[in-house]
Amino acid sequence: MSVLSREDAKQTVDQLKTAGKTVVFTNGCFDILHIGHIRYLKEARELGDVLIVGLNSDASVKKLKGEKRPLIQQDQRAEVLDSLESVDYVVIYDENTPEQLIRELKPGIQAKGGDYTPEQVPEKKALEEYGGRLEILKLVDCDSTTDIISKL
Repeated sequence: MSVLSREDAKQTVDQLKTAGKTVVFTNGCFDILHIGHIRYLKEARELGDVLIVGLNSDASVKKLKGEKRPLIQQDQRAEVLDSLESVDYVVIYDENTPEQLIRELKPGIQAKGGDYTPEQVPEKKALEEYGGRLEILKLVDCDSTTDIISKL
């Protein structure tokens, strides 16, 4: 399983960059995996050699999405993400944004979904500090996790 601690993720990214690999980072809650997530992760992976997914911890999801979330515990969400062909590594973080994690890992590229503009990305400043690049991906037209939950 390729779910890494923050320290192991930092060492792994350093080794990959030393080997000349382009490291792509993305993040999210991924509470109920749906087609939008799958397409987004595949597109993010195509930007480089390795894709690392920063996964919001249960406590972080609760702060962001409310007391009834997440529906799926972080270890299970991490294992599901790790099983995807497009995902190379997963690292769980407790903060509301991955800004500090990006400062630690210093990936070459951060991929964000098309529901963001560059100005709306809180971690953009962290990327700029060391010369990382922000890529806004296509917005996938599908139900969001919140939409799926409301249908249930």
